[in-house]
Amino acid sequence: MGSLSTSPAVPLLAVQDVRVRFGGVIALAGISFDVGYGQICGLIGPNGSGKTTLFNCISSIYRYEAGEIRFEGRSLKSTPRHRMAALGIGRKFQNVALFHRLSVRENILVGAHHLGRSGYFANAFRAPIVAREEREIGARLEMLLGLLELNEVVGTSAGSLPFPLQKRVELARALIGGPKLLLLDEPAGGLNHSEVDELARLLQRISSHFQLSILLVEHHMNLVMRVSEKVVALEFGRKIADGTPAEVRAEPEVIRAYLGETEHQVQHAGVA
Repeated sequence: MGSLSTSPAVPLLAVQDVRVRFGGVIALAGISFDVGYGQICGLIGPNGSGKTTLFNCISSIYRYEAGEIRFEGRSLKSTPRHRMAALGIGRKFQNVALFHRLSVRENILVGAHHLGRSGYFANAFRAPIVAREEREIGARLEMLLGLLELNEVVGTSAGSLPFPLQKRVELARALIGGPKLLLLDEPAGGLNHSEVDELARLLQRISSHFQLSILLVEHHMNLVMRVSEKVVALEFGRKIADGTPAEVRAEPEVIRAYLGETEHQVQHAGVA
């Protein structure tokens, strides 16, 4: 699916001095950071710090008024939202949004819609390219069912699944299109402790297997610090830290703004 860059000097994702204002409210005040190829990057900050706004700018849901966002060196400023998947950017939103009456298989295949290149007439007359595309997508599907341990529920309606399995189905749907960058918005929301542990192992396995970069917005600090190679911290639309998990959790501004003032509070948050 995703592949390593032949030009490591150019990051996969480059956010450069991005600014967004909603009326008189500054949502992003000049945010800059990079995400490398095959890297898991955690994006943290209190509610209202600008994390979701930044995700929406990367996804072309919001337009940024200044700065630049580049993907493999290409500006995303004029890229329409429906072209993001074809570029190699996948996203899993905070709220589960499956087609409840469709099967797990059907839900996952929705994510492969942009892979078809054969066109209307080729499909109408069942040209050889159509069969080849169907075999390739079928192989991707089978691989993901095994990797995410969904084989036993592949024919089950998505709405009847337990919540953690529904999240896996959404993850498979985001992955089947072969993204190079996966945007995950609060993937641990609603999961218990053991389920979060399993999610951490799954994200590491996915990133390694596909050489996939992940940008992760998450309030669950244990998860972020466990899986991320790099962490970016925001507060009130500005960046207050950018570095390894160890560097960010030791940053005084992060402790003050996000984790609390005392060492006891940091330890209680599970990141010290």
